[in-house]
Amino acid sequence: MPPYEALYGRKCRTPTSWDEVGEGKIFGPELIQQMKETVTVIKKRLVAAQDRQRKYADPARKDVKLEIREVIWLKVSPWKGLTRLGKKGKLAPRYIGPFEILNQVGKVSYDLALPPQYQHVHNVFHVSLLKKYNPDVNHMIEIKPVEIQADLSYEEQPVQILD
Repeated sequence: MPPYEALYGRKCRTPTSWDEVGEGKIFGPELIQQMKETVTVIKKRLVAAQDRQRKYADPARKDVKLEIREVIWLKVSPWKGLTRLGKKGKLAPRYIGPFEILNQVGKVSYDLALPPQYQHVHNVFHVSLLKKYNPDVNHMIEIKPVEIQADLSYEEQPVQILD
């Protein structure tokens, strides 16, 4: 039943139905009873639709509880043409970080400690955009200082002989 018909008890007068004009209804107890029945039918259909949608949505949900000072990854949405968090395109990273959680803002949102290069991005994110960080020694990059001479040159040294 269309919303207009549910509210007003008659079909909407579109150009196709202008010739169906009849006598005006007299408002009385039977009209009020009919409207109550229509509202209960609409409510039952809404509840059925919500239950059906909940049945499909609930299995995908998971309760994630993160702690303050925990280190996490931040999911970067691969939106076309958006370069707020670094490179764009299909070779762009899906997750960036790791970042530390400063505090919990709501039930499902967290405040992150972002570096200065991301100062243009709001630092509160939904839990669905966060992924727990498992520390791995392969993620650590060791940077060795480079000695620069007075003429602004430096000596290259091989890190590893491959063949």
